[in-house]
Amino acid sequence: MARELVVLGTASQAPTRTRNHNGYLLRWDGQGFLFDPGEGTQRQMLRAGVAVSAVTRICLTHFHGDHCLGLPGVIQRLSLDGVAHPVVAHYPASGQEYFARLRHASAFHEVADLREEPVERDGVLASIPGGTLEARRLDHPVEAFGYRFVEPDGRRMLPERLAAHGIAGPDVGRLQREGVLVVDGRAVRLEQVSAPRRGQRFAFVMDTRLCDAVHALADGVDMLVIESTFLDEDEALARAYGHLTARQAASVAASCGVRQLVLTHFSQRYPDPTRFAAEAAAVFDGEIVVAQDLARVPLPPRRS
Repeated sequence: MARELVVLGTASQAPTRTRNHNGYLLRWDGQGFLFDPGEGTQRQMLRAGVAVSAVTRICLTHFHGDHCLGLPGVIQRLSLDGVAHPVVAHYPASGQEYFARLRHASAFHEVADLREEPVERDGVLASIPGGTLEARRLDHPVEAFGYRFVEPDGRRMLPERLAAHGIAGPDVGRLQREGVLVVDGRAVRLEQVSAPRRGQRFAFVMDTRLCDAVHALADGVDMLVIESTFLDEDEALARAYGHLTARQAASVAASCGVRQLVLTHFSQRYPDPTRFAAEAAAVFDGEIVVAQDLARVPLPPRRS
């Protein structure tokens, strides 16, 4: 099943002719994490070929409009399309009143099962199929949280070793479940026919100044989706308004061992996105993606 980021919008503050307000859907096997649905998200999902039924969790970093004004349409679409599974919504608890207003922004017949789980502090939010969702408080003029999803470490089966021990078919699954299997009177342990497999990791960091939480969220992730509202020439503006520059975002990626850096949340003052890539590449030698509306960015393949 797919593990990819569907970019629904990349503009900060105000949309442009080529950039919609924020919106990001992380598809992770059977899970769909919708991050920061800004204005126009419902239509962007249609354009991207993503049904609202793909959403299993909504994660808001904070309550500035470019990160949440698409929420009413998404919530109402859940009911209109009769989405049968529960959808959990995470958002800063201090914004409970804003979420209530957005959820009930206009009259509609609510039948979807939307479950609110506000974020009050750093820590684990949920352990769900596929991994653990965590949050950490960022440094922005209003309360904001970043999110991190971590898959548990596992083991990778080695076909040549399985064959050498005469293990095939359903016995492979039994060995994975039980950890040991008796074959021709000999006990074969899982460690003998497999190798450690590191779980994949993802982080989502929006509006913030540099702080310890940014580094904690980004630590060792396969994909870091991070705001780069400004270029380094406007670093003073970034600091004043609680944002990052492309260079700062790339420095985080370099120091935290990130594999794939996805830059987004661009100020309308910069029409040329290639400048963000060039600035980031000066300090980060890993894969850099300058997000574009409606792009699909697959998670990097596992390390062998």
